[in-house]
Amino acid sequence: MSKKVVVITGATSGIGRAITESLADDYTVFAGYRNPDYERDLLKISSNVIPFFIDMEKTSIIDGAAIYIKRQVEKIDLLINVAGCVMAGAMENMSLTKLKTQFDVNTFSHLRFTQKLMDKLDGARVINISSMASFGIFPFVAPYCASKRALDILFNALEIETNHKIKVVSVKPGVIATPLWHKSIEINKDSISEDKAYAKQMDYMKRNAMKNGQRGLPVEKVVDVIKKIIASENPKASYTVGLDAKAAEIVSKLPQDWVNWMVDIGMKKRGLI
Repeated sequence: MSKKVVVITGATSGIGRAITESLADDYTVFAGYRNPDYERDLLKISSNVIPFFIDMEKTSIIDGAAIYIKRQVEKIDLLINVAGCVMAGAMENMSLTKLKTQFDVNTFSHLRFTQKLMDKLDGARVINISSMASFGIFPFVAPYCASKRALDILFNALEIETNHKIKVVSVKPGVIATPLWHKSIEINKDSISEDKAYAKQMDYMKRNAMKNGQRGLPVEKVVDVIKKIIASENPKASYTVGLDAKAAEIVSKLPQDWVNWMVDIGMKKRGLI
C-alpha cells in the first residue's frame, strides 16, 4: 500500500464516520464497524476505505480484527480509537455488569486492540476520542466519566513505558451533535424507566440527551482538530473541543469540595436536588 494507513474504530456514524470521510481521499482507511448492515455503506465512501468487523465487547473479535489488518499492511501510521457508549444512572443502583460493559467498550477494548497492533505502530500516532467527561465532574454519568479518564491514564502510561514508540493524543470534545446521544437513551432505558428513586433526574438526563443530539457542535469541529494533530510535527498530549470542554477542564483543576459545591448549585437550579 503506497498511501499511509489509518485505522479507525466506530467508523459508521458520528465522529468516526466524519473522520473516515475526511481522510479517505488521502489515506488507506481501515474503517471499523459492528453492524454488518454498514459494511456496504462504508465501501461507498471511497475505494481507499477497507471496512473491518470489530465488536468492542468481544476480545476474540478484537484480536481477529487486529490480525486481519496486520496481514494487509507493513505499517500503521495512525490509529484513531473512536468507538464508545454511555452508561447512565445513579451509582446507588448501578449494576456492576453495566459498569463492566462501560469499561469494556470505552477503555479495555481500545487498549487490547492497540496492544495487538503494536508491532505495526512503531512511530505511529494514536488518537483517542476521549471526552470532556474525563474531567469527572458530571453526576449520573459517572461510569462514562471514569471510563474516559481511565482511557487517558492507561494510554499515557503506554506511551511513556514504550519509550515513546507511539505518540498518544487525547481529544476531549464537549457536546457534539452525534447519534451517540439518542443511542444512550436506548441503552439506558432500564435506568430511565425503572429507577423510581431518581426518576426526576433520569427524566432530565433523557431530555438533555435529546437536546444534545441536536444542539451540539458539528462533528466537523472534531475533524478539524484531528487534521491539526496529523499536520503537527509535535502535537500536544491533549486537546479540548468546544467552550464547554474548556470550562470543564478549568473547573476540574479546582479543589474537589469546590467542584462538588458548583455541581450542587447547578443541580439545584435545575430542580434536581
